[in-house]
Amino acid sequence: MSCIQQEERLTVKIEDKEKSEDEEKHQSSERDQSSKLWPNFTSQDDLNVTTHPAKGDHSCDICGKEFVVKKTNLKIHMMAHSGEKPFSCVVCGKRFKVKESLKNHMKMHTTERPFVCSVCSKEFLRQESLKSHMCIHTGEKPFICSVCSKGFSRHLELKRHMSVHTGEKPFICSVCGKAFCLKDHLKKHMHVHTGEKPFICSVCSKGFSQKQNLKSHMYVHTGEKPFVCSICSKPFSRQESLKTHMHVHTGEKPFICTVCSKGFSQQRKLKTHMRVHTGEKPFVCGVCNQGFSQPRDLKKHAAIHTGQFSCLECNKRFLHIGVHTGDKTFGCSECGKSFLQKIHLRRHMLIHTGARAFACNVCNGKFKLKHHLLTHMLSHATEK
Repeated sequence: MSCIQQEERLTVKIEDKEKSEDEEKHQSSERDQSSKLWPNFTSQDDLNVTTHPAKGDHSCDICGKEFVVKKTNLKIHMMAHSGEKPFSCVVCGKRFKVKESLKNHMKMHTTERPFVCSVCSKEFLRQESLKSHMCIHTGEKPFICSVCSKGFSRHLELKRHMSVHTGEKPFICSVCGKAFCLKDHLKKHMHVHTGEKPFICSVCSKGFSQKQNLKSHMYVHTGEKPFVCSICSKPFSRQESLKTHMHVHTGEKPFICTVCSKGFSQQRKLKTHMRVHTGEKPFVCGVCNQGFSQPRDLKKHAAIHTGQFSCLECNKRFLHIGVHTGDKTFGCSECGKSFLQKIHLRRHMLIHTGARAFACNVCNGKFKLKHHLLTHMLSHATEK
């Protein structure tokens, strides 16, 4: 072998060795980087398996979203549906789903806020936040809905509003499965299951699960009736009461009896009517245990035992005081018509039942009312 050939072989070996060393350094560098990113993995194979799991290994059962790396990510994501917030601020009590969010929030309590609102003196960490806040005072609504063109002062408000158009309800109650478009609505709904009543009346200390219920309750103490009928001007403390009252004017009877299909303008009237079918008599006399379907009937009956209706006009001690006062206390459960005496109500009920209790002794003709029979009898008298 010539000297030139030996020199060439030696050069190739040195180059191969240097190349091998370079490759080893490169692979070692890759392993080092992998170990820094994934310190819990002992080999590249483990890393490859973990970073490319089988599809659906960690997927949300509600919305189908998949999580590739950690099961913890799925757990955090599930809180979006359940509304769970395990991390709470020790200063103001505000709760968060993720620890990192709590950490960022704490800066509000510990960090200086150099940007101050010139109107209400509220302080902000960022100038952008102050700028957004100023829209409240100026009335400016720069965030416009692309569907209905409604404007909002904050981007978050626009985001919430969009659920009206999309119909999306991503916040699911973990107890009953009811869906909500806003997180706040789910939070309020959860009070139904927990029994929590965080809204307390400052007058009587009664608790409510929702703020709106407390607001309506306060009218009991203030006597305020802000909901006024546009037709007869009758005021109501609750909007729902006004809505029900409007049926009187419109003639609408949305509450239908499931037995006879008769309609009623108010739910309480339907409830009272149902006792005709069920025979229920929940109002019982404490003296003789006689039952009544309506409280007013029990009240009238009680006078038999107490004698409280002793007439000041004629000294009779019967339930005929309505003759003098004009008070019609006997009401028909079918049509609502009222009468002075119970006997009048009984006669009236024949119209609804169809019973013909008054029979002619001449021709056996039958009539619903007595005066109809008397009128009929005149026809026989003229025949004689």
